[in-house]
Amino acid sequence: MVWSLVGLLLMLQLYSFASRRNVVRGDIQLHVSRHPLVRELEQVEEENIQVPPPKKKKSPHAAKRRRKRSATLIDEFLDENSQIRHVFFPDMKSAVDPVKGVENGSHHYYPGKIWLDTEGNPIQAHGGGMLYDERSNTYYWYGEYKDGPTYRAHKRGAARVDVIGVGCYSSKDLWTWKNQGIVLAAEQTNETHDLHKSNVLERPKVVFNEKTGKYVMWMHIDDANYTKASVGIAISDYPTGPFEYLHSQRPHGFDSRDMTIFKDDDGVVYLIYSSQDNSELHIGPLTSDYLDVQPDMRRILIGQHREAPALFKYRGTYYMITSGCTGWAPNEALAHAAESIMGPWETMGNPCIGGNKMFRLATFFAQSTFVVPLPGIPGSYIFMADRWNPAELRNSRYVWLPLIVGGPPDRPLEYNFGFPPWPRVSIYWHKKWRLPSSWKVSK
Repeated sequence: MVWSLVGLLLMLQLYSFASRRNVVRGDIQLHVSRHPLVRELEQVEEENIQVPPPKKKKSPHAAKRRRKRSATLIDEFLDENSQIRHVFFPDMKSAVDPVKGVENGSHHYYPGKIWLDTEGNPIQAHGGGMLYDERSNTYYWYGEYKDGPTYRAHKRGAARVDVIGVGCYSSKDLWTWKNQGIVLAAEQTNETHDLHKSNVLERPKVVFNEKTGKYVMWMHIDDANYTKASVGIAISDYPTGPFEYLHSQRPHGFDSRDMTIFKDDDGVVYLIYSSQDNSELHIGPLTSDYLDVQPDMRRILIGQHREAPALFKYRGTYYMITSGCTGWAPNEALAHAAESIMGPWETMGNPCIGGNKMFRLATFFAQSTFVVPLPGIPGSYIFMADRWNPAELRNSRYVWLPLIVGGPPDRPLEYNFGFPPWPRVSIYWHKKWRLPSSWKVSK
């Protein structure tokens, strides 16, 4: 009787899974038929990069990772003297110039190449976030301005750049970016200030509050040893600043490092942050003015050591991309989903497709920072990531790739008996890609 019951449950589970796959398959087929370019973006591009023969002398960064094993692509990525350095960090000769690109009508993204603003300077908006301002029909890209020398605060300290501030760039097409300057500047003299140049300011994100008419910025605030572990809040009357820094806090009384904020359809904004020494994520709503957290908080992905959260929503389901915790070194991204933003959250697996196995296991040698919806193309997004360069952080690169929600899941849930009811999340590797020529900013 027991085995008969188990067999019945298995049959019901398989029937349910088959039904869900049919629904999801129909959804993605409709999705593709309406937007032919999606099929182009889903074409897998492979990479065939070979690890070069070992050389006699290695850089200090690579030497610290030396083990009794063959070198991997990640070792080569971290070695600033690698023979294939140019593969990960192409030089200025191949920089993406929007002025020349507009003349040629290209509008192509080249993940990993230097990206210039309209003045011909490399964009400085690392660990960034995107705000679409409906009042001006303009996108604003905020990020860490790292155009300074890289050094270590002490022998065992992480590579760092003195705080300069938060850079802001504006665009009408998500490709041509105008430098709006530093909208939140570092404090140069007061060493007790959160924004003193010797401290840490990371992952700035901005939302607009319709009730107060204020633009509100949240960011990770820390000291050079990463012991302060707090969030900082700033406000402005304009998306281009200047932003007034208010204060920092430990949300819900817990340490907070990598973080992001997410604005839901009902206007409620949620703070998501790595906590408990990065062993878990915490999530909770902000107050109506977006200047503080509410008491309600949930612990999610407990014990999984995830950071760099990037949230988005599709057809009532919440999705999140996270990174592992390996410092500046790249690692495997994971996709998660939930019916309620407060959880429970389920892990769906690695969303990366294309490149090669190491590319996928290293998230294309980049780390998540934000996901940008593309209005008018349901289920399509831009995955924003940073390719960190710990040898010269100002020369870190941007990896923007198409992210598509659709198609049947290809692996079971980790903590459940069966496959997820949601379509899979896919991030497709491309050396060169573009948005649909018909896509325009909503008006």
